[in-house]
Amino acid sequence: MMRLHPISSLIPFKKLCIAQEYKYKTMSQNLTEDDVEQAVSQLVQDILERNAGKEFVLVGIRSGGDEVAERIAQQLQSEGTKVPMGVLDISLYRDDLAHLKSNPKLQGSEIPFAVDGAHIILVDDVLFTGRTVRSAIDALTDYGRPAKIELAVLIDRGHRELPFAPDYVGVHLQTQRMDYVDVKLRINDGKDSVVVIENKD
Repeated sequence: MMRLHPISSLIPFKKLCIAQEYKYKTMSQNLTEDDVEQAVSQLVQDILERNAGKEFVLVGIRSGGDEVAERIAQQLQSEGTKVPMGVLDISLYRDDLAHLKSNPKLQGSEIPFAVDGAHIILVDDVLFTGRTVRSAIDALTDYGRPAKIELAVLIDRGHRELPFAPDYVGVHLQTQRMDYVDVKLRINDGKDSVVVIENKD
């Protein structure tokens, strides 16, 4: 399944400094299978470091974030930390729903734990405007009132339109504003790759 993500302008110097401070990898080219695997491992490492001995759950945003969440959960378990995981379909919570030419395809949510009082790490594949995150939080709060929500993203492409910042980042990706990013993940697509496609319009 191809997911194309329009990208904004170059990451500001201040953000690059922040990325270096937290040892996040900043990329300006396509990502290989090894790069994607390293980004997932970076997320796992940071989550373990900041949540040692704490209870938390993962919720992946369909589609893309659900696979990233699953891979994080698998690596956490291999490190001796078993974490409950759910998936969230935000199709009906999009703020552009009224402007779509056709109804979105519903895939359904699966939240096999109580949301009330939970520490939730929300997981997505790519973060840009923040609108998907807003929709996901709206969807989550229909299930209950979490004690805390954090955000983990495989790729941060910068330039939010809403005031959301990720707590955990696998890789910061530099692109031109009108580029697209084709994200493929191995469970859904058979391989891991991230390819920047120049928009010549």
